Amino acid sequence: MDQDVLVDKDFPLFSRPPKRSKLTAATSATTTSVTQNLEAKTPHVEKATNLDDDTSTTTTFADLGLAEWAVRTCKELSMRKPTPVQSHCIPKILAGRNVLGVAQTGSGKTAAFALPMLHRLAEYPFGIFALVVTPTRELAYQLAEQFRALGSCLNLRCAVVVGGMDMLTQKQSLTRRPHVVIATPGRIKVLLEDNPDIPPLFSNTKFLVLDEADRILDVGFEEELRVVFQYLPKNRQTLLFSATMTSELETLLELSSNKAYFYEAYEGFKTVDTLKQQYIPIPKYKKELYLYHILSKLEDFGVRSAIIFVSTCRTCHRLSLLLEELDQQAAALHSFKSQSLRLAALHRFKSGQVPVLLATDVAGRGLDIPLVDLVINYDIPRSARDYIHRVGRTARAGRGGLALSFVYPNEVVLVHEIEAVLGKQMEKFECKENDVLSNITKVSNAGCVANMNMMDDGFEEKAKERKKQKLKTLAEKGLLKKRSKKRNGDRSAK
Repeated sequence: MDQDVLVDKDFPLFSRPPKRSKLTAATSATTTSVTQNLEAKTPHVEKATNLDDDTSTTTTFADLGLAEWAVRTCKELSMRKPTPVQSHCIPKILAGRNVLGVAQTGSGKTAAFALPMLHRLAEYPFGIFALVVTPTRELAYQLAEQFRALGSCLNLRCAVVVGGMDMLTQKQSLTRRPHVVIATPGRIKVLLEDNPDIPPLFSNTKFLVLDEADRILDVGFEEELRVVFQYLPKNRQTLLFSATMTSELETLLELSSNKAYFYEAYEGFKTVDTLKQQYIPIPKYKKELYLYHILSKLEDFGVRSAIIFVSTCRTCHRLSLLLEELDQQAAALHSFKSQSLRLAALHRFKSGQVPVLLATDVAGRGLDIPLVDLVINYDIPRSARDYIHRVGRTARAGRGGLALSFVYPNEVVLVHEIEAVLGKQMEKFECKENDVLSNITKVSNAGCVANMNMMDDGFEEKAKERKKQKLKTLAEKGLLKKRSKKRNGDRSAK
């Protein structure tokens, strides 16, 4: 069913009204037509790809126009030469252009916008210089770490503003005028609307960054973005970075108030060549058996660390209890946990204290965990875009990695859809069924204990309360009716 795109003329990000057109959700066909026709439709957009690389002679960060201190910092952080997205985007940002960068995960997108912003900050180090909006709390904390590392010689002040943490403390941190604020959409909206002292702090902000922009521009964040745009100056630079191109991002380019620069490392959807992608056909109700078999063989496979992606918080919690009963060390990351517990779980995994991270898609975006050797799609994602973000947690920065997807018989069609979008086929992972089934009693007993522990810890009651609160929030935003119409439209299409 056709839907209006998110943005419109009321967004101060743009200076002229849009030509309203109907755009469908991003698919491989839509994405290809978007990227092929963009320049013809929007002559004020300058587009570049790796195929028309005009930076082939650029070998150092100094060639990009960065200050000497920034070049020195890159060297200290073992960033030997710019990646393609950095080579293309950094000079354009330094030149004052609005930029959209689309490149695969692990390609250095954060440094592509952070370095030129910090270069400008060094020239004008006053007030809240930049606001970076990102979809998840974990990604916000990671971005803060990266900004502090890149801006270490500037005595950079960086504030993280996310849900699940004390709001009064966050308000106080903003009043101290940090140079860079990194926020999730919901929390920054509340702080801007409910505290009259906060909006003036952003009156001279020079940069707005939407990291993981395709997710940020999801319709669920529309209300939050409107508030953010309302309180930021119109003459700021706007930078958008994403691993996948969508129709909403195309519309932003069409409406850009200055000559925007669009860099796309590839057209459509793509995973890196160093990633090996395989699948395991799973008999019904045997997923836990196969998961235990794979995890018990990690050392034999040469796997040091693995992320297991699941579709729901309930599955994530239950598997954590199951693996605990099976003496398999794992940390669990999902949105039912408090923010402090989420950060602790991520820290345990990143520091190597546990070799396995169980996670919902809160960990599917942008998290840079260098030594992830294996990604398991315990529940295969429903879209190629989500698949790309998940498997992008491994095979980063030129390293190799393995993505393994568990597939029920009725999910084969999802695999074919993902393969069609990626333009490559997954290989079958060879697994001896007799070896897997040899643990059936052990895993079954552990599953019974996990079920009892879930009842004892009150997870189901928490889940019901959480669902009730979510429905209330959606109703307040007026999104329930829209989603119902979309579902009905999808059914009628079938």
